[in-house]
Amino acid sequence: MDVTFTAAEEAFRDEVRAFLDEHLTDDLRAAGDLATSVYSDHEASLQWQAILHERGWAAPAWPVEWGGCDWTVAQHYIFARESVLAGAPFLSPMGIRMVAHAIVKFGTEEQKRFFLPGILDASVFFCQGYSEPESGSDLASLAMRAESDGDDLVLTGSKIWTTHAREANWMFALVRTSKQERKQQGITFLLLDMTVPGIEIQPLVMASGEEVQNVVFFDKVRVPKANVLGTIDEGWTVAKYLLEFERGGGASAPWLQVSLDRLAERATTVPGRGGRPLAEDDDFRLGLAELRARVDVLEILEHRSLAVLAEGGNPGPASSMLKILGTELSQAVTEFVHKSAGPRGRVYQPHVTRPGGPVVEYLPPAGGAHSGDLWQAVAPLRYFNDRAGSIYAGSNEIQRNILAKAALGL
Repeated sequence: MDVTFTAAEEAFRDEVRAFLDEHLTDDLRAAGDLATSVYSDHEASLQWQAILHERGWAAPAWPVEWGGCDWTVAQHYIFARESVLAGAPFLSPMGIRMVAHAIVKFGTEEQKRFFLPGILDASVFFCQGYSEPESGSDLASLAMRAESDGDDLVLTGSKIWTTHAREANWMFALVRTSKQERKQQGITFLLLDMTVPGIEIQPLVMASGEEVQNVVFFDKVRVPKANVLGTIDEGWTVAKYLLEFERGGGASAPWLQVSLDRLAERATTVPGRGGRPLAEDDDFRLGLAELRARVDVLEILEHRSLAVLAEGGNPGPASSMLKILGTELSQAVTEFVHKSAGPRGRVYQPHVTRPGGPVVEYLPPAGGAHSGDLWQAVAPLRYFNDRAGSIYAGSNEIQRNILAKAALGL
């Protein structure tokens, strides 16, 4: 296998680096460094999306006709890796990486013309309404009602773990429109306006101190049937298609590679056992080498998935494999970084990441003083947040069942 870049790819890398050097401000880089998950500071994320949109790079994996880029797999990888290296904030995946693909495939021309340009310029900002208090990984058991009333569906019920519900002005949601023999039947995929009457949002405080997740209550909320994506009662087909992008449509390897590279550099100055630099500790070096090998394998698998996407396909069951490998490896990396942070990494300092909600009264103000280097203060918060990785988008146990059935025929 030839893993070297061609001259054209090296030229593209130089173009990306020059763009990042010019447009990534110190504030934007700081927001990227402080991100505890794929959800960076909301305002910084929107600001960075606007810059990328102006350049035409906000949604490179989309079809070209709707604003995507005619890039090779190598170019997608180069852009992702260089963005991480430069410290760019993450973009919210809900619109660009997830529901947009479902709109392209299942949406009417009117839906495409309204939502896709809006997602690109962030005038349409989506959150996801899937999980319910009694319906998480077993998503097909959802019970939130949507009753037909003329040209509308009337929603009653609740959704939970809804990321950025307070910032979003649209939600893509799964609702129960009928009860049929199989629980996967009678589910409808809706695009709903979050500004209409009857919606109440209550934030949830995460272990990292942030208030990114929410509970959303619906009290007779009216949604036009014109906002159904696909057809009524057939939303499970849309949801399955979208979940393939949620579970395996991104590239985790570049972020993990950069995380390990930065840790290796920092370990030269962090004291380890006996007062020697951590980088000289045999256990540390062995752990780092093992993680790097696993990330290299993940990178190859993600390249395969990107190649399928580049040809207009979708990941299929491979998305479940990538979801398992990517989230569990990310958990291993964040745990390793946390341990490597030493005693400073055991201090709970949620104020350093400027969380979305207020912090506990006895803590310093957001962005204030902290113990240790900044990366040591952020390390435990990333560790806490990453525990959810093997649960969201369908727990990894569910993903293994999907692989057993779809890939192995068990």
